Amino acid sequence: MNPLQFYIDGAWTDPIQAREFDVVDPADETAFTRISLGSAADVDRAVAAARRAFESYGRSSRQQRLELLAAILASYEKRQDELAQAISREMGAPITLARRAHVAAGRSHFEQTMKVLEAYDFDEPIDGALVTREPVGVCGLITPWNWPLNQIACKVAPALAAGCTVVLKPSEVAPLSALVFAQVLHDAGVPAGVFNLVNGDGPSVGEAMARHPGIDMMSFTGSTQAGVLVAQAAAATVKRVTQELGGKSPNIILDDADFEKAVGHGARLCFNNSGQSCNAPTRMLVPATRQAEAAEIARRAAQSLVVGPPADPATTLGPVANRRQFEKIQGYLERGTAEGATLVVGGPGRPPGLERGYFVRPTVFAGVDNGMTIGREEIFGPVLSILPYGSEDEAVAIANDTEYGLAAYVTSGSRERAMNVARRIRSGTVHINGAPASRAAPFGGMKRSGNGREWGRFGFEEFLEIKAIFG
Repeated sequence: MNPLQFYIDGAWTDPIQAREFDVVDPADETAFTRISLGSAADVDRAVAAARRAFESYGRSSRQQRLELLAAILASYEKRQDELAQAISREMGAPITLARRAHVAAGRSHFEQTMKVLEAYDFDEPIDGALVTREPVGVCGLITPWNWPLNQIACKVAPALAAGCTVVLKPSEVAPLSALVFAQVLHDAGVPAGVFNLVNGDGPSVGEAMARHPGIDMMSFTGSTQAGVLVAQAAAATVKRVTQELGGKSPNIILDDADFEKAVGHGARLCFNNSGQSCNAPTRMLVPATRQAEAAEIARRAAQSLVVGPPADPATTLGPVANRRQFEKIQGYLERGTAEGATLVVGGPGRPPGLERGYFVRPTVFAGVDNGMTIGREEIFGPVLSILPYGSEDEAVAIANDTEYGLAAYVTSGSRERAMNVARRIRSGTVHINGAPASRAAPFGGMKRSGNGREWGRFGFEEFLEIKAIFG
């Protein structure tokens, strides 16, 4: 494995035209390795390999695919620490989080996909017709830097299980875990051309993939703005497009909730992964009469975090992933105060004692409303906004007053009451009383948070075409 090479047609290959790019450690702002940025010509090579491989792999049996997925899992297990180290170095996740959450998430998607494939019924008789489901073909996958392995695995696993071949473009900001992942698949014996990886940026590689007539489907995870560009580029060839985009998730804490527990849990969840999760509960909605109480609990949660180098096992909050993100967050922190929000803790600048690295102070704002920039736009950092409400109906209205609809959270002393509120929220997922997500359930958004679903059976079916055979 050479970081300057791509993985195409079962082998590590040089780019057609050399164009190198620094990979920067966000903890100290130094470049620690370089990758190559690909071009449309590299995409052409990868797509050609994927199309050739699809002729045979698309006809492989369920058992053959199950055996391949099992081999990938075994290979993945052998490189778990290498994957964790790569993630921690490239995007700043604390090493404990990289091992416990990032690497574990990738493994769980393969495990869940195998369960789906084992039981899935590809054929269904309907009124004299045989309705069959078959692989969609060659799939272009574009993944982000915030949860690199999670997003790669939740696309690659169902694509391979369905019988598709793939071309992956990971984020150029966090590409090393993807390169290790490619080696995992190579060591597992994935047939040549079934999995291909081309590094690059959006304009040169991402757009070439979306426009390519040899790609049958695009699966994209990233910002809403970039998702729109992918959909526009893909429209000319009428390919399927699934997208998991941005979020501004509300966390409604009702007046009968255990406030100490609910607010503390919500704040910690918001700060997890340095706030770089599309489904992070960044808008905490609390009864106006209890806003001061909630702000104090959230302040203590923020101050309990250990901000520091990702390699230190004691660190619970690492840096954000890159300079661009750091500077963007600093702008939001300054704007929050300027627009009238109350700064409870944190704010602009680095935490004390950290003079280098893209470290952000875990921040809590109170007195926020949806008219403020920090109440409407996705910050993607460790920043919590507390919004007061007067009634349950107002809380639901505030929660739905957003262009996003990826996730939501509701906490109440009554599960029935929480469920009634959850049904009124326009989002793809809702967590009641701190319930965790399940890899078997669908994940995806409404409105400008995207279309299509990932995870489990629903994610698997995105990679299938439906055919009716009469006679």
